[in-house]
Amino acid sequence: MSRWVIEAVCTGTPRPFHGAQLSAFAKRPRAGAVQILADGLAPDAQADRRVHGGPEMALHLYPLDHHAWWRKEIGDHPLLAEPGGFASNLAVAGLTEEMVHIGDRFRCGTALIEVSRPRAPCWKIEHRFARSGMVAKIIATGRCGWYFRVIETGAVAAGDRLERVALGPGEWSVARVFRALVAGEGSAADYAALAVLEALSPALRAKAAAKRA
Repeated sequence: MSRWVIEAVCTGTPRPFHGAQLSAFAKRPRAGAVQILADGLAPDAQADRRVHGGPEMALHLYPLDHHAWWRKEIGDHPLLAEPGGFASNLAVAGLTEEMVHIGDRFRCGTALIEVSRPRAPCWKIEHRFARSGMVAKIIATGRCGWYFRVIETGAVAAGDRLERVALGPGEWSVARVFRALVAGEGSAADYAALAVLEALSPALRAKAAAKRA
């Protein structure tokens, strides 16, 4: 299968999240077409651009398939009914980390996007869901989601297709890269290969190079 339905396109704006701290973690579905620019959806925002957003993390996809798994883990939390509950921009079912490779290219509406890196989970997931232990479960299971960079700008709307049009290196699924660089289960050979994997985001190539050294 190389085509999937985009069930929702979600964006957020910075809002109070943890005391005085702002976050755009909460993503809500948009009606109609949304522009995809080099830095992601317009409008969409990140409160802390030092660690979120930018061309290498322009769009985030957290598989809808994982929502059912989380219901078994934490119960029927209301956020699991929201397509952007995990800060995902694109709500897609039937596509998971084992099926997607770094460098895979997808036609997303009229835009062309490329898988750039797995998502590393942070404390904001547990804060938003008010459940401890979720980050550890993501690291243990690899249910991380991933980011895209934008190759060609365009527009996308709910109901459009996400169509894979080119494959990246088949040996480097998002799941395998996550295990190597986030879960810390990589080998010296893995780090050497990831350090020169051109389609991988520069930050993660540098992390792999540091582990190799």
